[in-house]
Amino acid sequence: MSPVTPGKRKKGAAGKGKRKPAPSARIVSFGHRAAMGAVVLLLLVAAVWTSWNDAQHVVLAKGREHGTLTVTGCRDGACSGRYVADGAGGEPGRMTIEESVAVRKGDELRVVVKPGTNELVRTDTAGLLYAWVPLGGALLLASLVIGGGLRLTRTAWGAAVAGGVLLVATFFAL
Repeated sequence: MSPVTPGKRKKGAAGKGKRKPAPSARIVSFGHRAAMGAVVLLLLVAAVWTSWNDAQHVVLAKGREHGTLTVTGCRDGACSGRYVADGAGGEPGRMTIEESVAVRKGDELRVVVKPGTNELVRTDTAGLLYAWVPLGGALLLASLVIGGGLRLTRTAWGAAVAGGVLLVATFFAL
């Protein structure tokens, strides 16, 4: 063995610094990140799609029939009651609304009618937040994939906080 003189380094791993990964390793890494990104995208698109089914009636409520529902009873996941339309355009009658923890017999809810059905959606702040609950849950779930699979911890924390805030705000609004 030859002695190492001060100021000179031995050739080898210590002298070269970091080595570039092999092309196959980069391809596998890219594939892993692309798959995790696709999972996150799928989660979020599915959540927006699901949420928009009810949220569209609250967000785009102009031109739709509005009214008040007085809840008379709940069973089988739906609450029904006497519906009174605002103005002269609507017909009073029995309508249904999706059952939630906050709906009790005797409650009066501001609602909008889903066109072509006898289903109602709440139009107040609680109704708007309740419509976006699937997105809040998907943000929480996607944050795990973002942090664990993509190793983007700040983005993961941001998604988790956004989903958590949405779910907590919905809880307190109902």
